[in-house]
Amino acid sequence: MAKTAAAMVQAGDREVRVSSPDRVIYEATEHTPEATKLMVAEYVAAVGDGLMRALRGRPTALERWPSGVREGFRLATGPRDSDAEGFYQKRVPKGAPDYLESVEITFPSGRTAEEICPTEIAVPVWCAQMGALTFHPWPVRSDDVDHPDELRIDLDPQPGTTFTDAVRVAGIARELLEELGLRGYPKTSGNRGVHVYVRIEPRWEFTDVRHAAIAFGRELATRDDQVTTAWWKEERGERIFVDFNQNNRDRTIASAYSLRPLAGAPVSTPMTWEEIAEVTDPRPYNLFTVPERLADGDPWASIDDESFSLQPLLDLWDQQVADGEGELNFPPDYPKMAGEPPRVQPSKKVAEHWDEQGNRVEK
Repeated sequence: MAKTAAAMVQAGDREVRVSSPDRVIYEATEHTPEATKLMVAEYVAAVGDGLMRALRGRPTALERWPSGVREGFRLATGPRDSDAEGFYQKRVPKGAPDYLESVEITFPSGRTAEEICPTEIAVPVWCAQMGALTFHPWPVRSDDVDHPDELRIDLDPQPGTTFTDAVRVAGIARELLEELGLRGYPKTSGNRGVHVYVRIEPRWEFTDVRHAAIAFGRELATRDDQVTTAWWKEERGERIFVDFNQNNRDRTIASAYSLRPLAGAPVSTPMTWEEIAEVTDPRPYNLFTVPERLADGDPWASIDDESFSLQPLLDLWDQQVADGEGELNFPPDYPKMAGEPPRVQPSKKVAEHWDEQGNRVEK
């Protein structure tokens, strides 16, 4: 069989070459047709205004699925997971075009890397040509990669809860944000969760933003017993987990208008508060429907109009600490952090093996 000729996709002022354009990335489902590699690239170009609002000037990791998405395909969780079909690309891929810009970022380990920093829509379209489906931007801009300009509230449904539960909790989160003088912008995660973003002044470090997220989650939990900030899964129960660690350095969330590697090509879709309150199923918001929706206007068009102070949430954190609620666990690949609780499941913890600072005591 003859090899299909490459196709060209118009991306702003550039044309981007797409090889193997007929390769099926998403198989057909009961509700959606199949989507080819060319269709994915065309989708990225079609949502360019909204996608670039999420990515412009931000260090961005790529979630690449070169062979597409199929039932049973896995995302690599580390460098030794070589048999997985999907993987994260945190450094600029080889063969990048000369118009692609990058920025140096520092990982928690202290190592550095040059990461893609999109400045025009041709860059994410080229990334789609490389098999990227989901874009994972840092909450910083290239001119100051150590001070986030976004607070990200990740409402993650645990087993026994649903997307509808996350939507309900998002409504309570909106009320709390407004009480604190903050404006949040909600979107579907593209899966079961809900994300809420708040633009903040880039004055604080990652640890401060993380503390703000913890404080917010704890306060949310006092208002609704279906909310938790428990880091250990065995303690979360059938509740909505506020994943505060998504605000750490080198922790990212699927961007607005990113595709997700799930059947039906769902999209992490920005919405108004009124709109998301009525959504019971996020799957109809997908590669085939979102471009037309964005053509009618982006619900997040005003997200960059105003940046807010993080101080109200940091004051809340200080009050919680004064009341005896301290630091929470960091991700396992992080170095041990000051004040962090023991990194051991509560059900496996033996008290005399740990000191008050959470350090292991050898017996």
